[in-house]
Amino acid sequence: MGFIKNSKFRAVIVLAFIVGIGVAPRAYSQDTITTAAQAVDTVAQVADTAVAVTDTTAAASDSAAVASDTAATPAASAGGSAATAVAVAEESGPNIDPQVYMNFFYGVLLVFLICVLVAVIGKIIQVYELTRRMNGKDTTYYMRNFNARLFIIALVLGLYGVYWSYVHHGGQAFRAAVTEHGARIDTMFIITTIICTIVLVVMHVAMFSFVYIYRARPTRKAYFYPHNNTLEKIWTIIPAVTLTILVLFGFFTWRSITNVSEEAQKEAILIEVVGEQFTWTVRYPGRDGKIGERDYRLTTPLNGLGIDFNDKNSWDDQLGTEIVIPVNKPVRFQIGSKDILHSFYIPDFRVQMNAVPGMKTYFQFTATMTTEEMRDKLGDYNYDFVMLCNKICGGGHYNMQKKVRVVTEEEYQAWLNEQPYFFTEDLRKEFQLTNAAKEEEDTNLLAQAN
Repeated sequence: MGFIKNSKFRAVIVLAFIVGIGVAPRAYSQDTITTAAQAVDTVAQVADTAVAVTDTTAAASDSAAVASDTAATPAASAGGSAATAVAVAEESGPNIDPQVYMNFFYGVLLVFLICVLVAVIGKIIQVYELTRRMNGKDTTYYMRNFNARLFIIALVLGLYGVYWSYVHHGGQAFRAAVTEHGARIDTMFIITTIICTIVLVVMHVAMFSFVYIYRARPTRKAYFYPHNNTLEKIWTIIPAVTLTILVLFGFFTWRSITNVSEEAQKEAILIEVVGEQFTWTVRYPGRDGKIGERDYRLTTPLNGLGIDFNDKNSWDDQLGTEIVIPVNKPVRFQIGSKDILHSFYIPDFRVQMNAVPGMKTYFQFTATMTTEEMRDKLGDYNYDFVMLCNKICGGGHYNMQKKVRVVTEEEYQAWLNEQPYFFTEDLRKEFQLTNAAKEEEDTNLLAQAN
């Protein structure tokens, strides 16, 4: 107990206890058969018996009408037995598998053993210190030297970890963009990564080296150095200037991507993407190249987007079962949401824009590589570009995605010709009935006014 109260390893014991809890098996994970489940089986068996009795009764009904009355009694009895079994099952509660308790006590034992191991190591170190003191050797500074060397080892291992992560994980985390504007974003990302890596390496080398170089020694006395204006200016001005440059770099890059001229907008194919929990709806313009207006007040079970069919531009709009765009041709996405905030995100294209309820947002880009070319480049012939939601929007967020295909112009036109129209025959009928009702209402209001 003296060790626990007085030693320097109390924090280590607490940490070991936390780690032990983390690695212990989940105490309450179970796969049991409850009494309620057994009762359900009993109910099913009784119900089958009742059905069999009823069938027998029905077969004998032509012979004697009394048999039907006689059979009704077992059926009722079966129903009563079933209800009784369910009531008993509900009252009895679950049956917990004994393995659950074994798992729990195994976890407690594991935590206890880890704590004992740490305590034993602490006692060994205490005995070692006492032995050195009895032999007249240093008992203060040798641990400082030991810890300082551990810092150097940690520095080397940490820098190697950075190198290993860049070499092995870099290819997974970063792949060249397949859009024109993506090259600018990649340049900005690489520059930011290089600067951050330099700061990471320099700062860690300095901190860990200072711990080793200026460790406590018998011949050295600590020097109190409270303030230095020159150092304060250096580590304030340099980061401030660097961050300002990076922010401005990002700002002008983003403006160059999102501020598209009106001429460039007219040349692009306009596609609407509307998000809702947890799906995307894609609308392509017809031959007129224009997308009809939407109004949430017009939303019906048939007209899920609330398309205003009084706008004739909407009559030839087409439903896209997937997102298909032609290569080397500008595409402008009109993005919206029906319920909450979503995010239109295509990682390979370096495209991301919020889908905001009641507000239109836009993102225009040009794809430079078809899906087939990307598959050949990666050697993965099942690879697809994917559009995701990049805002956590609920339980089905993980599955809110849409496949994106980049094809040639000829393939794009052939695919588009096969897509169905939004303005279906049922919607035409609903539209006509709605207009007729509105005209009748206007006529009645006009008559009342006169």
